[in-house]
Amino acid sequence: MNLRVLRIELRRSVAPWAGAVVLVPALAFLYLVDGAWWRDTTAWTAQWTSMALWTRSLLFYLWPLAVGLGALQGLRDHRSTMYELLTSTPRPARHRAAALAGTTALTLASAFALLVLVGGFQVLGNTEYTHLGWLPISLVGALFLVAGAVLGMGAGRALPSALTPPALAMTAFVFTVLMHMSLGRTETVMAGGLSSTEPNRVSLLSPTVEEVRDTLVTLSAPVHAGQTVWLLGMAATGFALLIAATPRARLTALVPLLAGAVIALLVLPSDPRRMYVVDTSAVELVCEGPVCVTTAQRARLDDLAGPGKKALRLLHAALGGQAPDSVRENAAVLPQGSTPRWSRESVLFDFDDDMITGVKGEELTRALIAQAMVPTCVPVGWSGTTDASSQIIAVGWVTGDLAPLDGTGYSEAEQLAEARPVWAEFRALPGDEQLSRIRTMRAAALSCEGDPLAALKGGASR
Repeated sequence: MNLRVLRIELRRSVAPWAGAVVLVPALAFLYLVDGAWWRDTTAWTAQWTSMALWTRSLLFYLWPLAVGLGALQGLRDHRSTMYELLTSTPRPARHRAAALAGTTALTLASAFALLVLVGGFQVLGNTEYTHLGWLPISLVGALFLVAGAVLGMGAGRALPSALTPPALAMTAFVFTVLMHMSLGRTETVMAGGLSSTEPNRVSLLSPTVEEVRDTLVTLSAPVHAGQTVWLLGMAATGFALLIAATPRARLTALVPLLAGAVIALLVLPSDPRRMYVVDTSAVELVCEGPVCVTTAQRARLDDLAGPGKKALRLLHAALGGQAPDSVRENAAVLPQGSTPRWSRESVLFDFDDDMITGVKGEELTRALIAQAMVPTCVPVGWSGTTDASSQIIAVGWVTGDLAPLDGTGYSEAEQLAEARPVWAEFRALPGDEQLSRIRTMRAAALSCEGDPLAALKGGASR
């Protein structure tokens, strides 16, 4: 397709509008709605993989629009009442179909690329971790828009009715909803007996992705391969429908779509842990002495190193040989609803923890001590408050000063009102008894079994 044909198609078709419908609402949604894509380390402008996954999640709404607009494009010749005239010309049908499909594909892919480019420019200023692992996520997202539009064009040509575009758009939307909420989910029972759902391989036929909960997680290579096969089959069916002239040819055109679905389901992984996998290069540790962060967050190491080393010195002075010897960002990616896993040898922390986010200097040192002594045991992915009383007492025992902590979910007055009576009773004990109770409290907190505050009071830790 030369530039002259491209210019003519851009003037005669809905292709420019298709690109605008993808780009403008997507940017408006991202910038005007205060959602999870603006928060914590998984913000869409914070890391490359997060940006790619958040823009892919917008296909929940954009892909049905692309299918509907493609169907509207496919009705063009029928609306102009020129179809018989065009078929009588010596130009092959596949050439006309290629010009029609190519123009729309180009504008849709360009619109999605601009969306990714907007996010990418902001990511460049927010992270030092630059890689290309995010690129397949975005390329497959663009291919979803292109394949959906071509399939819509073919369906619009095969079913030339004014009802075809809205019907196809609604069908595509229902498909994505079902894949995301019911047909594409498998119910599981967690360790605590509570039920949860996980994506199955059928869900990967949908254009959208799971909500971004961890910046260290990405889609696996088999997912990219399976989705690419599925989309090539979809595009082939759409193009075949565009050039099909008989009912038999239209039925035959469905073969690539069905074959692509079958092959894709054979390639796509069935285990959710093989769908969303840990980015091995992102989780590699970068250290300054005993203080380490993942490669993805290495820009924060300088602010963390000083407070982290001070926290380790204070902990060693208080706990002796039982003190942790390193501070590390927690790179473990656990299933939703599972119990966190903590270490006696290392102070594990998460940059998305409310106690860590936005604090520096002395407050960061206190937060790391609290994490070493009484880490939170809220199940992964759940919202909840920390055991603030135990934490500020433990930090006060290490530093010698009882003071409230930021990010606990309680006000300063609430923290001190509950902690002061326990603190007064605890400090009146002999030194050996204080150390014994602190060790019992820490053991209960690290194992996520029992009540740390009860252990401080001298009661049962279980």
